[in-house]
Amino acid sequence: MNSLKISIFPCTDEIMQQEIRPLVAVDIIEQLHRQFAILSGGRGKDGAPIITFPEFAGFSEIPDDDFLNVVTYLTSIPSLEAASIGFIIIIDRRRDKWSAVKASLTRIAGAFPGNLQLVFVLRPSRFIQRAIADIGIKLYRDDFKMKVPIIMLNSVSDLHGYIDKSQLTRELGGTLEYGHSQWIHHRTAIENFAMTVKSTAQMLQTFGTDLAETELPNDVQCTEELLSSHTDHHSKLKDELKLAVKQGATLLTCIREPVTRSANSKLSPDELENVATVERLLAQLDETEKAFDQFWTKHHLKLEQCLQLRHFEHDFREVKLTLDNLMETQAGFADIGDSVTRVENLLKEQKHLEEKGQEPLEKAQSLALHGEQLIQNNHYAVDSIRPKCVELRRICDDFTNETKKKYDILGKSLELHKQLDKASQWCEAGIYLLASQAVDKCQSQEGAETALVEIEKFLVTAKEHQLSNPKEFYNQFDMILTPEIKANAQRIVQKLEDVQEMFDKRQVSLKKLAAKQTRPVQPVAPHPESSPKRASPKITRPAAVATNRRSTEISCPPKTVSEVELSKKKSIKKTKGGIKIEVMHEASQGGSSRVLVTSESDENLSTRR
Repeated sequence: MNSLKISIFPCTDEIMQQEIRPLVAVDIIEQLHRQFAILSGGRGKDGAPIITFPEFAGFSEIPDDDFLNVVTYLTSIPSLEAASIGFIIIIDRRRDKWSAVKASLTRIAGAFPGNLQLVFVLRPSRFIQRAIADIGIKLYRDDFKMKVPIIMLNSVSDLHGYIDKSQLTRELGGTLEYGHSQWIHHRTAIENFAMTVKSTAQMLQTFGTDLAETELPNDVQCTEELLSSHTDHHSKLKDELKLAVKQGATLLTCIREPVTRSANSKLSPDELENVATVERLLAQLDETEKAFDQFWTKHHLKLEQCLQLRHFEHDFREVKLTLDNLMETQAGFADIGDSVTRVENLLKEQKHLEEKGQEPLEKAQSLALHGEQLIQNNHYAVDSIRPKCVELRRICDDFTNETKKKYDILGKSLELHKQLDKASQWCEAGIYLLASQAVDKCQSQEGAETALVEIEKFLVTAKEHQLSNPKEFYNQFDMILTPEIKANAQRIVQKLEDVQEMFDKRQVSLKKLAAKQTRPVQPVAPHPESSPKRASPKITRPAAVATNRRSTEISCPPKTVSEVELSKKKSIKKTKGGIKIEVMHEASQGGSSRVLVTSESDENLSTRR
């Protein structure tokens, strides 16, 4: 864009670099109207332009400056090609004296600025003045300092022998149509149009330079204002161009008017040159307009792309700020919950955050897509837009992935706490079941078998709740557990083991009771000697009663078996890393297996009673 003057408006430079004429018609309009010299438009046989000095009474009184200005102006009008041939001068002094002829030749010889080819003098028609002129021209030829022939003519008929009548005006016996006022009007119009073309080109050049040197703004508002200002200025210049083109077209119509009016009419060579001049100016104007339009299209596109970029950057900052806040809020959701209720609340909060992030995420995706469209449309700021699109998509992916990760963790946490709750409820239900089994009913084979069936049915539910392997259950969720939840899970797993142990012991006792009742027992009346055998019913006495009384008289076989099993269990527990559990702690203090069961369910039994 810095090479605007060279590459954008070459035709403008051509217009402005044209040779500046020292005078224009409007500068010497009064002198031209005096009509002491005219450029009729006629040509010699070799194409030389003809300048005529018609009869003018006060020729000798014309100021030198006026004479020089008019002659200089007239010689500047023909094309350089025609002027290089040399001018033909016709001096009409048929009604004047020899003195006027002499004065005219002297003035022309001393002040004519162009290249002369030939001088024709129509000498005075009166006999005496003609004779004097013949003698004078011979005597004073050298004084005129003209290096071209001076041909003295007696009449216009003689002139026709040198110049065709079609190139002479009617005053000289020719047929060339010439109106001096119209000629002046055409000259001023052509020169005005040329000045309009030049000034328009200068305005376009200045505007183009300003556009090329304009720095692009860094914000939306300034860019919009600059685009609006440049667009308005462009519209005004386009209006100026349209007016100039209209002016040239009107002028061209006026110059061609004689030919349009009459098919027999022909334009003079000078008029044809005027047509060519106007057409050339119109062509230059058209070239300038095309070059300007091409430049403006590029500049306007860049301004629009700049505005698009500023809008994109503004939207990017807003969306990124919102996404960063979302990411920061999401990062604050580190809690995975310590209960089902807490986890469900956390899931609701996470859902709310996800819904809250939907609109910013959609805006970010839409903005990234818009940025990619700008890149596809050959935006000049590709290096600035592409990284922002990548950043937007990265943040969206991070938020989505982090949200999924949060849902996965909270989902596992919810599943864990539900399983722990189920396990805890199972334990409570198991303890309740054990406590609710009446000891006196279990003394019979049918009662013992019924109790065993109840226990077996209940133990089946452990498999339904996937609680058959508590340690495997614990290891499944080990990676997401906090120390607090690990402790709680370990406590519940330990409780599961304790309850399972209680069921195992109860099953062993019940199976033994059922086995003892395989032979029928006949009831007999009590005798004093049978009193020592009354200890056997104490075997099936409820565990709570046994515990409360702390009876040391229970010496039934089940108790002996339970103590042995309890001792084995105790040794097993010690091999598992010395984990202390509540059941084993009570057993170590001398309680029996049944004492173990009832110690776990004292409170429940008290409540029931």
